[in-house]
Amino acid sequence: MTQDAWLPIPLKEFEQLPDGLDYLFWDGEQDFPGDPADCAVYVVPYMKPQAVRARPLPRMSGLRLVQTLTAGVDDMIAALDLIVPGVALCNARGVHDASTAELALTLTLASLRGVPGFVRAQQQERWEGGFHPALADKSVLIVGYGAIGAAVEDRLVPFEVARVARVARSGRASARGPVHPLTELPRLLPEADVVIVSTPLTDATRGLVDAGFLARMKDGALLVNVARGAVVDTEALLPELTSGRLTAALDVTDPEPLPAGHPLWQAPGVLISPHVGGPTSAFLPRAKRVVVDQLTRFVNREPLRNVILTTGSADN
Repeated sequence: MTQDAWLPIPLKEFEQLPDGLDYLFWDGEQDFPGDPADCAVYVVPYMKPQAVRARPLPRMSGLRLVQTLTAGVDDMIAALDLIVPGVALCNARGVHDASTAELALTLTLASLRGVPGFVRAQQQERWEGGFHPALADKSVLIVGYGAIGAAVEDRLVPFEVARVARVARSGRASARGPVHPLTELPRLLPEADVVIVSTPLTDATRGLVDAGFLARMKDGALLVNVARGAVVDTEALLPELTSGRLTAALDVTDPEPLPAGHPLWQAPGVLISPHVGGPTSAFLPRAKRVVVDQLTRFVNREPLRNVILTTGSADN
């Protein structure tokens, strides 16, 4: 039996792949590139529907590694019952840090400085000035201080923010200062002018930004979500937007894609981008580096990077 590696990036894009595997290109097409039973390493197609990405899994009896090209792995966790035991599920930590952090800053600045209103006025050929808040001197709270959260802070510093507070699942020290545990959110939320959410979607974070969370945010605060849509309770957010007490900038929504006619589209004070935090020109070179490094580790039987879980283990 051969050991195949299915890659969603054309093989010609790589300068060199490690020896020891037969490489096949598959980006979610109807036809498989080979026998799924021969696939030992499955690099999951990027930006494809969950049903497409999970389709070959039941036939991948020889699978040993599932490598996503996303930081979040919730779609693969939902398909764990399709994966044989003993498979390492790894995410792409680091691939999207730059792109997602850029978008978080873009959404923050655009919302604060009134850019959506300028676009609407331009379309109507109206010269419409006004006074808008700056990011300078604002207090920013980052909820989800992993690699992306740290990259967001790196980009906030030059904008002369007054303070950055950091929150993660558990408290710890970081190079820039203390990272507070989630349990301290009730104390930190009322102090923040901007709350940027970059946490992974887990059982603990699903619906984290609920009515209680939003009620603790100060009047006039901005919520920015570059995490997953289901981290924010949409039904709880809508009345806060409608009343004008809060504003929001959302790269992700729940439901997603946001259907036509959904009230979130027309809610006042909201800026929506269609889940574009990751897909930029920065993606491909970083994705290739992660894939080559992980494949090299796999063929050399070295410890894999960014292992989220191993299927069939007692901890899952």
